[in-house]
This record gives sequence, C-alpha cells and structure tokens, in this order.
Amino acid sequence: MVHVLSSRVLLRPADPERTRAFYRDDLGLEVYREFGTGPERGTVFFLGGGFLEVSGRLEPGAPPASPAARLWLQVGDVAAAHRELAARGVPVVREPLREPWGLVEMWIRDPDGTDVCVVEVPADHPLRHRP
Repeated sequence: MVHVLSSRVLLRPADPERTRAFYRDDLGLEVYREFGTGPERGTVFFLGGGFLEVSGRLEPGAPPASPAARLWLQVGDVAAAHRELAARGVPVVREPLREPWGLVEMWIRDPDGTDVCVVEVPADHPLRHRP
C-alpha cells in the first residue's frame, strides 16, 4: 500500500475570491497558508485532519462540479452549526436530520454548487466506539 503522508481536497472555483470568502468567512475555516499572486493565488484551509485548497479557476464553459464530489465536515453540534451558518446567510440545502444510519446531517452548498455535508456523530453512534 502507498504510504500517504497528507491529503487535501482541491477546488477550482468559477470565482476564487467568492469561494475563499465562503470557506473563510461563512464557514469560518482557518487559513493554513496562502501562495501566489493575482489569478494564480491559492489559499489552503485547515479541514480537520486534512486540508482544503482553493486555487486556480474553473475553465470558462466547464461543467459545474460533479454531484459525486462532496465535502464531509464533522462538527460537535450540528444544531449550533445550523444556527450559526444560517445567521451568516449560508444556503442550507437541508436542515439537520437524524439519518437512518444514526448520523445527524445538514447539507449546505458552496458558491460553485459543491455540496457540503455538516455532520454530527451522536454519542451513542457506533463510530464513537471501538469494537
């Protein structure tokens, strides 16, 4: 098996500044590092155990992100996240709901249409316990 040292999700938005503002200001992600200038400028955000890089630009006329491309962000309290994000004007696609598999999920969408699942793993969920 390949030994993976680090990973990140890369987004190529139609409007990089708008997307940077969404993840920085609306979601409140902390900046890990920034690089480049002008249209080549990139921002890498902390994303739990990984990173989210916003750099480059979606090519004009390119189709939007595949519906199979989604982000999954685990939080401690999805109801509190819902209140905070809704107050910031973040588009909530679906309000928090406990799923049949036991997770509490809320769905939001970034400015380029990338779906983001904000999820809480309840204390009684099997993901919280090792066998």
